[in-house]
Amino acid sequence: MATLGKVYLIGAGPGAQDLITLRGARLLASADVVLHDALVTPEMLELCPQAEKIAVGKRCGQLSTAQQFINKQLVDNARKHAIVVRLKGGDPMLFGRADEELRALEEAGIDVEVVPGITTALAAAAATRQPLTKRGVSRSVAFFTSSTAPELDGLVTVPNTDTLVQYMGGREAIATALSLLAQGRAGTTPVVVIENVSRADQRVLRLTLADLARGLEAPNGPVLVMIGNALEMRTHQLADAMPEERRRLA
Repeated sequence: MATLGKVYLIGAGPGAQDLITLRGARLLASADVVLHDALVTPEMLELCPQAEKIAVGKRCGQLSTAQQFINKQLVDNARKHAIVVRLKGGDPMLFGRADEELRALEEAGIDVEVVPGITTALAAAAATRQPLTKRGVSRSVAFFTSSTAPELDGLVTVPNTDTLVQYMGGREAIATALSLLAQGRAGTTPVVVIENVSRADQRVLRLTLADLARGLEAPNGPVLVMIGNALEMRTHQLADAMPEERRRLA
């Protein structure tokens, strides 16, 4: 009976090549095959020139590879190769469909290891120098998406925490803003919208919850939306803010 290979679910981080972990980079350099998401940058794939690369991207609103097919690809490749990498944007264990892939590999008797990555919310907080918690202001944070969120009285349900971080925000953030305003959150609540976090084309937009409820222009890349009083700019930030941080995404 042929020896089965090992699969590594690796977090690529938010996008910048040098934000992947050392372990993740080392494993990429020794991988036989790499199945990667659409959000993984070409620069990241330069870390595995020797590997066969298979794009299995899943992008909202665009053609994507069915999850069952991805699971089968992982199992099939582990039966042919010693080191198989499933490379995911951010961290595999947060909005990364890791549970389905782990189940498929475990059921097939294939050894699997998870290598964590920097999730986009933490990279966004670092990029904007904006902590998500703040003594006396914010002691709870929720990471959430709204793509499958239930509704209550016609409004999308939103976690009840001091700071909210909406992944895959974009247009869905409008529904979040309307729900928060209906729940009594102040329209002046600070909001930070970040597109293409950590990449060369990163863009930052600062606005209020009332502004967000009126909508965002269509972005060119993945968008993260951070909401809460902890995001209020410090005095020195106001002085140093770039002009684009005061405009809507264009």
